[in-house]
Amino acid sequence: MTSTVNVDTFEAAWGDWHTERENYYGDPLGWVSLTGLYWLTDEFETVADLPGRWRADADGVYIEGFGENTTVEPIEGAPGILVEDGDRRIEVIRRTGSVALRVHDPKSPHLKSFTGIPAYAPSEQWSVTGTFTSFEESKIVTTGAVVEGLEHHHTAVGVVDFELGGEARQLVAFGGKSGGLQILFTDATSGVTTYPAARSLAVADPVDGGSVVLDFNRASNLPCSFTDYATCPVAPAENKLPVAVEAGEKNPRPNLGQETSK
Repeated sequence: MTSTVNVDTFEAAWGDWHTERENYYGDPLGWVSLTGLYWLTDEFETVADLPGRWRADADGVYIEGFGENTTVEPIEGAPGILVEDGDRRIEVIRRTGSVALRVHDPKSPHLKSFTGIPAYAPSEQWSVTGTFTSFEESKIVTTGAVVEGLEHHHTAVGVVDFELGGEARQLVAFGGKSGGLQILFTDATSGVTTYPAARSLAVADPVDGGSVVLDFNRASNLPCSFTDYATCPVAPAENKLPVAVEAGEKNPRPNLGQETSK
């Protein structure tokens, strides 16, 4: 079922959302500013042009020769710990037990060439109502990542049933980090006009016995669609839609074609 709203309000709200998304990715120290991803070992070593020497083990990351020797403790799967290096920020992350450094540089050539996020024109036909059914107990769904060898572990809280393309569909929903639901999915546009690994859809908390709105106009790219230095998940196999969802954000780097970033 397609939800109905005032067209002018609908398009204006989408425009505000789209502008906010472009501002987020255009941040001088955001995702598009990344210039490198470097995996650490348990031996001290210099890393690219970064100051000091770095090593990591199961307990932490150790830095010597860069100001005062120090230790930082990144958390598995969480946003990284930022270490200042002049205008740059060195982000220390832990993924599937391994530790890496990501470099955010406001002078990044990627940031200078960033011109926004291509997207389909918003259309009410892609805003549909569905029904959320929670699992009796949440369960962990493990997916791969765009970096070979890494895994992501998601808390699946239920399924959303809806109709699209004249047929019944179902998607597994994860718990959103700030409330609501999050859905990672692919569809027939993935790897053609949209990023191949996954797009993300935020869904507000269910109301009236599980009613939710899936507004595919706000299907969002993950950071890995913008940079080779992200470690994003791929969509779970259960969330592959056989129809072309010609709504939401397109692939900002279409030359990637069917390949995922590293």
